[in-house]
Amino acid sequence: MIYGLILAGGKGSRLYPLSRVEKPKQFLKVINEKSFLVNTVERITPLIEKENIYVVTNKDYEDQIKEDLSDINENNIITEPMNKETATCIGLSAVRLLKEDNDAVMVVLPSDHHIENEKAYIETLSQAVDMANRRRCIVTLGIAPTRPETGYGYIEMGDRVSGIRAAYKVARFTEKPNTDVAKDFIYKGTYLWNSGMFIFRADVILREIGKYLPDMYKSLMEIYKHIGEEDQDEVIEEEYRKINGISIDFGIMQKTRKACVIQCDFDWDDIGSFSALSRFLDNKKESNNAVSNNVYLEECENCSVFGNKNLIIGLGIKDIVVVDAGDVILVMDRNKDQEIKHLLNNLEKQGKYYRFL
Repeated sequence: MIYGLILAGGKGSRLYPLSRVEKPKQFLKVINEKSFLVNTVERITPLIEKENIYVVTNKDYEDQIKEDLSDINENNIITEPMNKETATCIGLSAVRLLKEDNDAVMVVLPSDHHIENEKAYIETLSQAVDMANRRRCIVTLGIAPTRPETGYGYIEMGDRVSGIRAAYKVARFTEKPNTDVAKDFIYKGTYLWNSGMFIFRADVILREIGKYLPDMYKSLMEIYKHIGEEDQDEVIEEEYRKINGISIDFGIMQKTRKACVIQCDFDWDDIGSFSALSRFLDNKKESNNAVSNNVYLEECENCSVFGNKNLIIGLGIKDIVVVDAGDVILVMDRNKDQEIKHLLNNLEKQGKYYRFL
């Protein structure tokens, strides 16, 4: 059976101050009237029944998920006792599902993507599920790059997978490159953006974890023995303390020989930065400004301004991002888009700013 697994435990630091510890970006309604999380769940219901859609998160966000997804079964919320990166939360979810279904196929999706042409999206996921089931491969979805993006990872396409449209063996994964390397990737035409969406059988991914992350695998198997028992939560917390967290990309995808990629033909955006979010504002082509409501700019160029209740006026500024979140106003160089996490770490060290995080 097919199961959806939505990853919804992140803090969305790069969208601070819109995204906060108390209400991270998966719960924000910034593109339409629904949160990213709700959109992600509704998007996959043509393929996966709602009772088979799971959300993995940390305990702090469990109540918000119940509020956002009012019809979700409580058992379909998988909570981690602490953050140990995506390989760990996917492994935990895999053992949970495998306990219920030996043939579980997992469609793993981040909770903060924006996708258009949803018919093509569902068709691609259906193709990926079939590949994962019949060929026992680990499938990821790749997006043809439209610009030299330095905020995404890249996948190099290898040999075609016979008999399957737009499917390739993965030659290599590359983490976020600099601009020159990203331009080179686009020129070569053999690279795709790494969307962070994965499809695989639960037993297959656990075997790969056993091969490449044996210590983690040992902890997961201990958890597996206690799922459904009275001491389940206690054992999960105990084993989590032993695990050295690592992302699924670094831990598995860059090592496995089972990785395949499908080149997608739907519109996709990872709303992980203000540059990405700017693409959904009112864009002024003549000045390359992107603005929300309650913003007036004059003689400004290449600025993104996210207003709130206050009127924001800009005069003669260039290459600036302004974000009004009510109690916090962020003003930054547009080229510092990827450095907000570092900024937040410094704010946290200051202590006195903790209430604004």
